[in-house]
Amino acid sequence: MNEQPHILLVDDEEAITRTLAPFLQRAGFAVTVAGNGEDALQQLSKLHPDLVILDVLMPRLDGRSVLRHLRQNNDWTPVILLTQVGESVERAMALEEGADDYLNKPFDPHELVARIRAVLRRARPGQRPLAAAHKLSSGELTLDRHMRRAWLAGADATLTPKAIALLEYLMTHPDELVTRERLLDAVWGWDYPAGTRTVDSRIAELRRALGDDANEPRYIETIPGKGYRFVARVSGSDA
Repeated sequence: MNEQPHILLVDDEEAITRTLAPFLQRAGFAVTVAGNGEDALQQLSKLHPDLVILDVLMPRLDGRSVLRHLRQNNDWTPVILLTQVGESVERAMALEEGADDYLNKPFDPHELVARIRAVLRRARPGQRPLAAAHKLSSGELTLDRHMRRAWLAGADATLTPKAIALLEYLMTHPDELVTRERLLDAVWGWDYPAGTRTVDSRIAELRRALGDDANEPRYIETIPGKGYRFVARVSGSDA
């Protein structure tokens, strides 16, 4: 990767690209702007950027169609989708179609920069992102995302559906500080009437099931006053 990662920013709203592109440049990225999906595909074939920020709702060719085109052609350039729907179905579709991450509009540009850096850190050149893998493995822990089941050392780890969803999100974002608020939004939904203590309760459930010590974590580390981090190495597979 170059010292200055190259970002392709794709959005049809000039008000966004006009302010966001200079912000990303000040954050240390080289930026090329595309105004629609067709232009994005042309730029991708010529520039081979390190990462694409892709708005979902665009004329001529929407962001999800661009993403499908890339993945169907085995192009695994990291993609962050910008969505305008916060429902869990929208998020699930974004990840199943091969996005590395997503961010709901409106968003804090500093949060976008943090997501970009996290995605670039965990990117596996030429390979599917963890977010698109069928199975996730970390040491003795295996998570089958289609079956919604987890195993530890070959034994079934009995977890509630929300705990499975929480584990899935953490494992697809390894070594990344994830705030309680972000987990609440990602797992329960932006309009779910729950507080951050709900997240803590499910984290405690995960630790019990995984035999994980909060003081000496193998898997989930608590960052006091901030959130959680999945500290073990994660690999993904389709089988």
